[in-house]
Amino acid sequence: MIRVDDVSFAYHRDAPAISNLGFTVKKGEVFGFLGPSGAGKTTTQKILLRLLRGYQGSIEILGKPLQKWGRSYFEKVGVSFEFPSHYTKLTALENLQLFASFYSVPTADPATLLEEVGLAGDANKRVEQFSKGMRIRLNVARAFLNKPDLLFLDEPTAGLDPANARRIRDLIAARQAAGATVFLTTHDMVVAEALCDRVGLLVDGRLVALDPPRDLRLRHSRRAVEVTFVDDGVRHAETFDLDGLSENVRFKQILNGAHIETIHSLELTLDDVFIKLAGGVS
Repeated sequence: MIRVDDVSFAYHRDAPAISNLGFTVKKGEVFGFLGPSGAGKTTTQKILLRLLRGYQGSIEILGKPLQKWGRSYFEKVGVSFEFPSHYTKLTALENLQLFASFYSVPTADPATLLEEVGLAGDANKRVEQFSKGMRIRLNVARAFLNKPDLLFLDEPTAGLDPANARRIRDLIAARQAAGATVFLTTHDMVVAEALCDRVGLLVDGRLVALDPPRDLRLRHSRRAVEVTFVDDGVRHAETFDLDGLSENVRFKQILNGAHIETIHSLELTLDDVFIKLAGGVS
């Protein structure tokens, strides 16, 4: 669905915002694009959306060189920007009806989309009365309007309460199950872990990691477990290497002679990996 090969871009004569960027996004994949602020994520997304020109390298989207796409490109993709932009004097329903009128392809029913994002009860309310979270959900609904093959979602759960964040995650998963491909930009590692088949980590304009979230966590983790136990009324914690664990005498002693409270592997979270590879910058 997306092929980026040796792409670089600089604003005016500044240092490159992205350098020698290369990756692919497979059909039906949720691809997470992660990185600290200023790493080049927005620049990359703007290039893929044809909002920035003048890059070096080559890009193919939907099997066609990006520069050869015309206005029909926007019939194929759906976009939810990080900062929602709506006609605030119109209602939520009127906004979706207006944007639906821009497409020549059949569109989804606006009322159904509002129900999916939890805004059915606010369909006839002016957007100027919406909270930030409501506007973000309306933005996501708008991205689904044209039933796109390829979705670009930028921080689609930012500012949402846990229930609505889960609702949006479920909707994204449902679109993937129906065959859509998703290019997801986020700082939320819970979203990345839950949805992404692979994640790419961008630091200072360069891709420093590209793997499934689980593989990234395991590669950068210590192969060890921590056992918390109570012995003679005193709580203890000891750590053991996974390699050779079944033959570890002390580990066997604890299992057989103490009250075990917890046993945890010491793998890093995706947050930990992000901070480690990004040098602590977020």
